[in-house]
Amino acid sequence: MKNVWKAAAAALLTVSLCACGSSTSSSDSSSSGSSATVYTGEAEGKNGTVKVSVTMDGDTITAVEVTEHSETEGICEPAIEQIPAAIVKAQSTDVDSVSGATVTSEAIKEAAQAAIDSAK
Repeated sequence: MKNVWKAAAAALLTVSLCACGSSTSSSDSSSSGSSATVYTGEAEGKNGTVKVSVTMDGDTITAVEVTEHSETEGICEPAIEQIPAAIVKAQSTDVDSVSGATVTSEAIKEAAQAAIDSAK
C-alpha cells in the first residue's frame, strides 16, 4: 500500500512540476485557453515557515506544492507527499493530517488555505 501512495505522490509531483513549467507568474494563459493561476501561502510549521504554491484553474485546485520548509527530515516527508495530493483530490484543505507529522500537515493545510483565500 505504501508503494501505491509513493507512486501516486511521485506522479502528482511530476504533473505538478509540468503544470507549473518555468513560469512563476501569477497568471499563465496558454494558447489552449487555460487560465491556470499560481497562488502562494505560508504558515508556521514545527521548525519555521512552510511555503506552499497552489495552482488553480478557475475554482479548481489543479496542483499543490510545498516550495520551502525547514521541517525535520525523516518525519516531514510523508506529510509533504500526501497532504498536497489529498488537497487536490478533495478540492479542499479539509483533509486528514499525517500521523507523526501533524504539525507539518497542519502547516501545509493552513498555507494552502491562505493561498486559496488570496485567490478570492
